[in-house]
Amino acid sequence: MSKSRIAAIDVGNDSIKALFGKADFELNIPNVIARDTEDRPVIGIEELNDKDPLEGIHIRVHSPALKDNNVIYRVGNLAAKSDNASELDPGSSKSEEDQTLVMLFATLALDAVREENKEAFKKTNNVIDANYTLGTGLPLREVKEGKDVGYRSRLLSSVHQVEFLVTPKYQGLKVNIKFDQLKIYPEGFAAYINLVMDNNLNITNRDLVDKRIIIQDIGGLSTDIAVIKNRNVDDDKAQGFNLGVSESLEAIREEIRTKHGIELDSRRDVVEILTKKQDRNHIMVKGSRTSVHDITDRILLELAKKQYRHLRNVWQKNSQTEIAYFVGGGAMVLKDYLTTLNNNLDGYNIGFFEDEKESIWMMANAYYKLIAAFDRKSQKDTDKKAVKN
Repeated sequence: MSKSRIAAIDVGNDSIKALFGKADFELNIPNVIARDTEDRPVIGIEELNDKDPLEGIHIRVHSPALKDNNVIYRVGNLAAKSDNASELDPGSSKSEEDQTLVMLFATLALDAVREENKEAFKKTNNVIDANYTLGTGLPLREVKEGKDVGYRSRLLSSVHQVEFLVTPKYQGLKVNIKFDQLKIYPEGFAAYINLVMDNNLNITNRDLVDKRIIIQDIGGLSTDIAVIKNRNVDDDKAQGFNLGVSESLEAIREEIRTKHGIELDSRRDVVEILTKKQDRNHIMVKGSRTSVHDITDRILLELAKKQYRHLRNVWQKNSQTEIAYFVGGGAMVLKDYLTTLNNNLDGYNIGFFEDEKESIWMMANAYYKLIAAFDRKSQKDTDKKAVKN
């Protein structure tokens, strides 16, 4: 029997962030898929196995949990180059989209096939049986609507198979994924855990632990605002909105195409333009460095104003709040605009994470802390029962 391996996966609207095992392996894959045929053309097929698997994820996914079963997909960077690339749409529910599950299964399969895991999972011919203890999350809005129950049930009730087709190194391998344990956490609560606790859930930030805090998590398609009081999320005051950065990124992408004739493959390309260390807000047009500041500033300032209005409304209803933290990938994109608005308007005590990776990986890190602690407790309980018997 395969041993259960810990996985913590944040299915973000921009990309998947995942931690495995003892947090010694991580994956970050753009959340883009594209339907495809079985034999995708590859130039230099004999060199396929010298390439990076993450640049050529080509899979068939079989799972009763999917609305469209047994479909072939390009995933991540490979999908972004396709004409029919699909990213999650504004207004969609993460828990109800096939794309969420395809990305989740693909990420787990990419961990399971690694040479380092050959002792962890049983392999018969070209089929790997992989058991996971998974920690993941959903937006607060979806958890409050009870959608986590159906999502969890669909994942737990079946074996899900990923077959690698024309994928470097892994072509011809199949992975059967089964969940031994599965925890789904509301994203706002997870952000708080990551703020104040270490991997063993010991408190590391005593300055914050008993404060009244607002955490505004700005994602691609949604924004979650958690109100923390007495070390708990106030469920009645927690709010989720269908407002993320994706629509704005799409608008920037379209305006760059219209004004400069430049086609960007995906929203990820727009994020890179907005956040890169050198030549930020610049693109190359016919070999010349060209500013797109006029486009990005106008569109992102409008979004920042909407986000700031949400903060103001929540703070007014929670007047004893001591600090608000903006977290998530969207917070990194909007940081300068939100800071300027706050300085010119209300002057709330707000904070960001200077470490860009820490902000973007906050959910995955939190899920890892929570699922690892759950796994340790489960193991202790099992050991106690064994001793009694």
